[in-house]
Amino acid sequence: MNKITKIGCSALCGSLAAISAANAGDLTVTGGVDTSWISKSNDVTGNPLGMGSNLTFKGSGELDNGWTFDLSVAHANLNAYSAAVASVTMGGLGKITINQGDSSSGIQAFDDKMPTAWEEPWGAGLSTGLVMVVGTGTSMSTQYSTPLFAGTTITVATAEIGQTDTADKASGGVKAGAYGRGYDATINVNPSLGTEILSGLNVFVGGHYAEAYTKVDNDYHEAVVGVTFDIGPVSLGLGRQGRLTGKNVTAADTDYYRNTQYAVAFNINDNLSLSYGFHSSYQGQVNDISDQLGKKLEIESAQIAYTLGGASLRVAEIDAKNVNYTKNVDRKATVVSVALAF
Repeated sequence: MNKITKIGCSALCGSLAAISAANAGDLTVTGGVDTSWISKSNDVTGNPLGMGSNLTFKGSGELDNGWTFDLSVAHANLNAYSAAVASVTMGGLGKITINQGDSSSGIQAFDDKMPTAWEEPWGAGLSTGLVMVVGTGTSMSTQYSTPLFAGTTITVATAEIGQTDTADKASGGVKAGAYGRGYDATINVNPSLGTEILSGLNVFVGGHYAEAYTKVDNDYHEAVVGVTFDIGPVSLGLGRQGRLTGKNVTAADTDYYRNTQYAVAFNINDNLSLSYGFHSSYQGQVNDISDQLGKKLEIESAQIAYTLGGASLRVAEIDAKNVNYTKNVDRKATVVSVALAF
């Protein structure tokens, strides 16, 4: 980790100018590299070797009144700019976050909170086409969060749906897609009831609403609810989520998605962990009251991870049925990954 502190400058030409802004904090750089090998069945593997290199710049500081501020800038593979998040923590008044769409705000922060040894079943290397809740998470958004009593945290977020990565002193242009402004609200409860057996309990719920931008579509809605529970070395999780797309032009339009997810993870010791996760998603059509017209996508994955200092070895077995919500299109994959962090 490299640490850069006390960055300043001076102006010469007969006079000395003191600069007092934006140099009272710290900037750190972290990163890592992942190398992987993947084997797919019923699909074209091509070159099975892959590499991901990532850098994250994080800045922090404190104002005279005790408020703190943070900045995170992510660079994904090949040093490509990904997203930035800036936040101000206002003591007991809560926290305000400006997010360029890195998926950590709004309801998308709860899209999959299931325990896992490495990755989610749908994110371990096999493309499945799974549709999940997104809310304002992938748009340029503003979020307010505050902790309440008994380990409860609430957040509210708003965004112009579809607008991301807007530069300084610029606007996001015209509205993209069929929806306008969207709103998210979430509640996360980690109850502090003085009972040790409940200390690992976490309950979350969230909702999203976006106004229809066209007269053809209805308003858009999303919801998520779930629970995770840690007891000793075992972690359990169960969640449900749904999307009402507002599309109702033809009977073939996708009207809704209904998802179920559950997982269990076991930490054998400080270095070795195992997990199993399952995720199903039903794609329903307009007037599909009996659930006979839609298609059900199912993904399951068993994983093992071993860490040794800054190095990690991960293996995942993934089995997906009805990929991209297409009946009888099944895929399997084995992924081996080695990661080095610095």
